[in-house]
This record gives sequence, structure tokens and C-alpha cells, in this order.
Amino acid sequence: MLTRRQAMTGTLTSMAALTARHAFANPSLAPVPAVMAHRGASALRPEHTLAAYARAIADGADYIEPDLVPTRDGVLIARHESNIADTSDVAAHPEFASRRRTMTIDGKAEDGWFTTDFTLAELKTLRARERLPTLRAHNTRYDGHFDIPTFEEVIDFVAAEAATRGRMIGLIPEIKNSTHFHHLGHTPEETFLRVIAAHDYTRYCPLEVQSFETANLRLLHGKVQAINPQARLMFLMGGRTQTVPDTLGTASPATFGDFMTPDGLRGVRAYADVIGPSNDDIIPRDAAGAWLAPTSLIDDAHAAGLLVHSYTFRPENHFLPAQLRNGNGDSARNVPGAIAEIRRHLDLGLDGFFTDDPAIGRMALGL
Repeated sequence: MLTRRQAMTGTLTSMAALTARHAFANPSLAPVPAVMAHRGASALRPEHTLAAYARAIADGADYIEPDLVPTRDGVLIARHESNIADTSDVAAHPEFASRRRTMTIDGKAEDGWFTTDFTLAELKTLRARERLPTLRAHNTRYDGHFDIPTFEEVIDFVAAEAATRGRMIGLIPEIKNSTHFHHLGHTPEETFLRVIAAHDYTRYCPLEVQSFETANLRLLHGKVQAINPQARLMFLMGGRTQTVPDTLGTASPATFGDFMTPDGLRGVRAYADVIGPSNDDIIPRDAAGAWLAPTSLIDDAHAAGLLVHSYTFRPENHFLPAQLRNGNGDSARNVPGAIAEIRRHLDLGLDGFFTDDPAIGRMALGL
């Protein structure tokens, strides 16, 4: 006889899988668009901290996003990038001063401190800091309060929140800079698969795995779903002229724009269920930041059988299109403008979206 928990898990998994199948067959049948907490509620707490994830969950996010990078000893941790100069207090640790260096990641030289030069034990001596202190000065009051969580700690935290609140909370992890980390001898995809297989929650919760690269999505296709049958894969898209990282230096370099054509999108559907373009590739902006006419990207993706989950809606004037700014300064929160921006994209058929402020996302949906 099934326990109550097993029965509930099975019912939730079956319902989610059914919804996913309907959405893929006809994206217009998808339910209320998903609100995805971009690095947590990062407009309100320093990104990729348990505090940011907790606030996002409290504010009703459907999914929590941990970006994943490896440590020197191969543990996946939640940081937006391997360079932790701007998101930790590493610069204040004299014992690590000699580890500052320049590293090239996806063709770009960066100066700072990199997670792959630190063991997990060393990184746990650091504290998180606000990445955008000028725009989000209110978040700096939390500098030093929180450590850098591992992926496993994030899973356990989200599972505990789901059990406490009695609702499913999805995970939408991004495997960062795969080709770069493979060159350093890491295998983040293999580590990721082991981690989600080892945790009960990630075997049945809503799960969507992201990457800006195609090779690792092809590698993960089928393997993630063998662990969690309702899981989706998302091909994240940079700017149209930007080269896809795993094609840099190859005989056939490709731009993200190559994948945004109807033919390119049909090809993506062979290994992904969702595309994740920037909002600017849905509604471009001119040099002054004003909206131009929308593109056909959402309609083209739907025609190819793909869902569209775009990034990133942020509440400050600095990030809004010129038509929606309220004149109160770059760092001012502009909730009406943020709601209007989200709703304009929803009107075009958007299936879900990343936001730094999930509460505003829910307001835009009328929830």
C-alpha cells in the first residue's frame, strides 16, 4: 500500500507531466505563465543566497533558479559565474589575495577570484555580497549575512519549504560555462545528474535545466528525464550576434541568431523543450532604450513546439524600456512600469518569465 506521501508525490508528478505534455503539444494550452525567481528574489536580497530563495518562495515564485558552477573539488555551488569578485567578500580575505588572476571564459578575459581555484571548505569561509550595490543599495545591509550555498543545500532548502507550505516549488538550475569547465577538467553535467538522482525531491518536483550551450543539452537530453520524467531542458539564448560558447573556435561557429530562425528553432526542438531568450529579442529597443516593434520569436518558437521563458524582468527604472520609466532616477523601484513591461510580453504569448521580484510577477498575472 502506498504511503500518503507516495500517493501525493505520484499525483503531483502525474499532473505536472500531463500539463507539460499538453503545453508542448500546443503551447497556447499552457496554464498560467510560470514565475521564475531569477537567482532568487534578487531585487530584494543578495542573489543566490538562501535568503533570496526564501523571499522568492514567500512571494509566490513557481521556480527557484540556482546558477551552478564547480569548486576546485568538483562540488556544484550556487553562483551566477565562476568569478566571485563582485558577489562575495573574497577581496577582504588576505589569505586569498594571491589567488586573484585573469582567466578567459567563453572568449572573454576576466579579472578576479574564481571558484575553481577554491575548495568548498575555503568558499564556505566567505560571505555573500550584493552584486549591484549602486542600484540596490538597500540590499547591501545584508552583506556578510549569508554564505555561498551548494546545489544540494538549495535542493534541501526548497524541499523543506515545499513541505512546509504544502505546494510544489520548482527548480530551474542553469549549468554555467560547460565548455570552459570541461577544459579545466570538470564534468558538471555528470555531477548534476548524480545530485538530482540522489535527492528524492528532484526526482519528482518541477525541474527545468538551462544552458547557453547546445552540446551539454544534447548530452543531458533523455538522461535528466530518466531521473525526473517531467523535467524539461531549456536552451538559453544570448544576443542574436553573440557566438554560442560551445561553437567558439570551431570550424562552424554559430550565433544565437542562427537558432532564432524558424529552421533553427525546429532544430532546437530535437534536444530542448523551451527556449530562454532575452526580453530584448522579443521586443527590441533602440539606442535610447525605447521599445521597437516586437519580433516574431514567440510565434516562431510555438510553431516549432517550443515554450518560451524569457529573461529578465527587473523593477528598477534602469532596466525598464524608456516608455515605462517614471523619472525618479535609475535606481528607483517602478512597480507600475515593471507590471506593464511584463504584461506587454505576456500579450505576445510568453509562457513564463524570469524576474528579480516574483511578487511583481504575480501582480502582473493578476494573482
